[in-house]
Amino acid sequence: MNQLDLALLILRVALGATIAVHGINKVKGGLAGTGQWFESMGMRPGRIHGPLAAFTEIGAGAMIVAGLLLPLACAAMVSLMLVAIWVAHRKNGFFIFNKDGGWEYCAFLAATAVSLGMLGAGRWSLDCWLDIHITGWNRTLITVGVGLVSAVSLLAACYRTPPAKPT
Repeated sequence: MNQLDLALLILRVALGATIAVHGINKVKGGLAGTGQWFESMGMRPGRIHGPLAAFTEIGAGAMIVAGLLLPLACAAMVSLMLVAIWVAHRKNGFFIFNKDGGWEYCAFLAATAVSLGMLGAGRWSLDCWLDIHITGWNRTLITVGVGLVSAVSLLAACYRTPPAKPT
C-alpha cells in the first residue's frame, strides 16, 4: 500500500464529500430559496446562480472523490470558494465564527483544492484507471488558472453590489 495514494484518497474523499454535501443542502433547502439568497447577495439572476452553484458543488465534489479530471474539478472548487469569499464573506472578517461568517473556511477549502489539484489524484482514482495523465505544472495551471479566470469572469458578468440593508 502506497502511503501517498492513501493520503490523496483520504484528502479527495474529505474535500469532495464536504463540497458535495454543501450542494445537496442547497437543493434540499429549495432551489427557489437558494436563488433568492444569491440574488440578495448580488448574484444576478439568482434563480440561475443558486442552482448553478448547488449543482457545481455536487458535480465537482463527486469528481474530486472519484479522482476524475481532478485539476478541472479542483478548479471548479477554487472558483466556487473565491466567489463565495467575495460575495458572502469578505466583509465579515477572517474568522468563520464572526457574525455572518468570515472567509477563513472558504479560503481553507480553496487552498486545499489548489494543493490537491497540484498533487494529482493518485493511483486510486478514475484518472489513473482511465489513463488520464495531466502532469507537472499543467495540473497547477489548470487548477489555479481556470479557477481564478472562472471566478473573476463570473463576478464581472453577474455580481452587482446589493443595496445596503436598512438598519
